Amino acid sequence: AYYRMAEMKGRCERFDEWIRRRLRMCIWKQWKRVRTRYRELRALGQPEWVVHMTANSRRGPWFMARMLNQAMDKTYFEQLGLRSLQARYLTLRGVS
Repeated sequence: AYYRMAEMKGRCERFDEWIRRRLRMCIWKQWKRVRTRYRELRALGQPEWVVHMTANSRRGPWFMARMLNQAMDKTYFEQLGLRSLQARYLTLRGVS
């Protein structure tokens, strides 16, 4: 029992969440101007009042990455081709 595979499901899930938040932060930093933030948030299908409040925010990128969770959720990154560590772990583990 000492050499069995470790239980990492929860850790993989938290690491996936952190990676997605870090990516949202990098994307927010790329959208330097308010005009660009407006355009990109509208393209993501956010309501106008959310776009206005988010694009004009003076908070830091890490805080804004948490606010962008609704616009860029898990499916957004899956469509871009980002694979989930938790899903990969579960397939290696043999749990479907």
